[in-house]
Order: sequence, then C-alpha cells, then structure tokens
Amino acid sequence: MQHKPCFDEECLGFIDLRKQAKIQWLQDPNQSNVNNLNNARPEASRHFRNKKMEYPNAKIKQLETNSKIKSIRELHRGIKDFKKCYWPRTNKVKNEKGELFTVSHSILASCRNHFLSY
Repeated sequence: MQHKPCFDEECLGFIDLRKQAKIQWLQDPNQSNVNNLNNARPEASRHFRNKKMEYPNAKIKQLETNSKIKSIRELHRGIKDFKKCYWPRTNKVKNEKGELFTVSHSILASCRNHFLSY
C-alpha cells in the first residue's frame, strides 16, 4: 500500500493500531481484546476508504487550478495521469492451430488439455 500517493503517515498509524489490536487478541482472546479488534478494523477501513476518495478530488481541484491559471502543460500531464491509472487486462492464448483464445473458460480448457497430455 505504500506506493499509493494517498497513503501517508496517518495511514501507518491506523495500520499499527490494527496490528497491535490483533496481536493482543491472539495473545489473550478475552472479550475486551475482541471488542478492541472489532473497533480497530472498521475504523482503519473507514480511514483508508476516505483517503482513497479524497485523493482523486484533490487531483481534480489541482487540474481546475491549472486550467484557470493557463498552465496547459501541467493540465495535460494531470489528465494523462488520470487516463493511465486503469488498464484492463486481456488474456490471450494461442492453441495448437494458432487461433487466439480470449475467453477465460477456453483458456482454462486449453491449458488443462495441454498439461494433461504430458
């Protein structure tokens, strides 16, 4: 998670808090440690979710200011970063005849046949 730009020192604190609660629960599984863990988990998840939602909004505001001050180069760099953040993965496999398979069921069947033949 550290490679994400929305991950900061505050997030590390929530991870440490959650980790300590889990270690305490594993060492002594009494009701207070269970409650501690059950409170630490959703709190950390809520914080991470909010951080993930804040990051794109901050980037959009930065793009708006670049547009208003006529900083075209920075505007296009920001747009490029937004566009390349998600690339769908396509799986392609060739069979013995040289035909391409892109459907996962067909790929699994061809791999099964290939490895079972050995």
